[in-house]
Amino acid sequence: MKARGARVLAIVGSGSEDEIGKSVDELFVIPKTLPLLTPALSVVPLQLLAYYASLARGNDVDKPRNLAKSVTVE
Repeated sequence: MKARGARVLAIVGSGSEDEIGKSVDELFVIPKTLPLLTPALSVVPLQLLAYYASLARGNDVDKPRNLAKSVTVE
C-alpha cells in the first residue's frame, strides 16, 4: 500500500511499537492490559477512524444509508 502512495496506519500493543513504527505513517499504541480487554481497547481508534472518514466524505453519520433495510420497526 505504501508503494502506491497510501498512508499506512497501525494499531499495536504497548512494547511492539519500535519495530512496526518504522514502516507506518501513523501509529496508535494501546496500553498493555489483560488479554480479554485488548479487543475492546483496539476498537476505539477504529471507531474514531470510521467516524472521521465518514465526516470527511460528507456522509451523515447519524442516518446511515440502508439502515431501514436491516432494522424493522413495529
